[in-house]
Amino acid sequence: MDLNRLYSDKRIGSSNTNYKSAGETRSAFQRDFDRIIFSSAFRRLQNKTQVFPLPGSVFVHNRLTHSLEVASVGRSLGTSIGEFICERFASHLTDDSKEFYKYSLYNVIAAACLCHDIGNPAFGHSGEDAISSYFRKHESDLKHLFTDKEWADLVNFEGNANAVRILTQQQNGKSEGGLKLTHSTISAIAKYPCESIANDKKFIHRKKFGFFQSEADAFSRIAEATLMQVESRDPLIFRRHPFVWLVEAADDICYNIIDLEDAHRLHIIEHTACMDMLCSLVASLAPGDMAYVQKQLDNISDKNDQVSYLRAKCIAELTKRSIHIYQENIDSYLDGSATQPLFDAIKKESKGLQAIMDFSLHNIYNHRAVVEIENAGYNVMYKLLSHFIPPVTMDAGKRTKADKKAIQLIPSQFLYEQESTYKKVMGVLDYVSGMTDNYATDLYRKIQGIDIGMTI
Repeated sequence: MDLNRLYSDKRIGSSNTNYKSAGETRSAFQRDFDRIIFSSAFRRLQNKTQVFPLPGSVFVHNRLTHSLEVASVGRSLGTSIGEFICERFASHLTDDSKEFYKYSLYNVIAAACLCHDIGNPAFGHSGEDAISSYFRKHESDLKHLFTDKEWADLVNFEGNANAVRILTQQQNGKSEGGLKLTHSTISAIAKYPCESIANDKKFIHRKKFGFFQSEADAFSRIAEATLMQVESRDPLIFRRHPFVWLVEAADDICYNIIDLEDAHRLHIIEHTACMDMLCSLVASLAPGDMAYVQKQLDNISDKNDQVSYLRAKCIAELTKRSIHIYQENIDSYLDGSATQPLFDAIKKESKGLQAIMDFSLHNIYNHRAVVEIENAGYNVMYKLLSHFIPPVTMDAGKRTKADKKAIQLIPSQFLYEQESTYKKVMGVLDYVSGMTDNYATDLYRKIQGIDIGMTI
């Protein structure tokens, strides 16, 4: 693996390379981070559920705050691994590559972390399920309108693939290349770098899929620019890029620990039980620090602050452990032979971490409030598709007045009336999947006649 070719400052939709333009204080990779921060797709994450819905006066995480925290951890991972690569492979690196790994890798990882959830529809996984289920239930009416590969995209709708689409596609009336991010940042979010028909849960890089047919050519160019290894051309499958493992670890670390903290704030887990689990995790990762940790806790009387302190300690230790594992096994991450996420490796050696994950599965992700919003979200998304998909897939001459009115509700950037049925449907999915939880719910109530009245 040539470390000098693992990264690229070339941008989607642009033929220019601009690691750092004349007079520009920011590298191309810093600008990626900034472009994501200022994008409307990123802002919409503030009203997309992370786990807990509508918590009232108790502040818990949404997709935006989660993504910011993941980016913070990703920056730490990228900084340490970049410095390690510079030292270990110094004789193999060009001067430009040394500068990249030491001063820019952390920007790539942080930027990828910012947008790792940007393709998630409203209501998270239940939103994904609603989209997939809609097409499965209407197979007899719709399947003949698509190729097998296009149909596989629809009946297996995937937020990871949708992220690549959001970040790279040109919508009607908008700039070519989407956000025009560097190829490096896109490569770093591709946990499942294969097309939908290659989906196979037996393989870590194919448990889901990473790009729709509409982005297959663009993704291939991105993969080539960042030296992603081709596993198969038909179906199209790549091996994971070495940077992906760091983005994945940052996400795993954050949601597993922070979801527990949120559960504590919502009184889903009792204070002592929460403290015991977090202390057990710290003890398994840094036993020599427990005396100091206990001393710090003795000086904190506020229960939420005690949990916050332990949350920070757990994240710090999990980050250190992830760095150590990546360094120990770097050859397997570079050559594409790695088969185990960093977080899974830690889980195997820490009973404390496994206890937290088991508790979260049974008591957080299956809490009644969470299940209720998942059910509601599924129904909202399914009904919206039922309103928009039939009109765009039928011949224009057969549309009723009601069908035409439904299409009028779709913003122009999502309408592809002169394109294939696949592109028309993908436009609707762009619109519906991009909705926030509140916007989707409000629109659902209006078209169902539950709320009637003029709003601007």
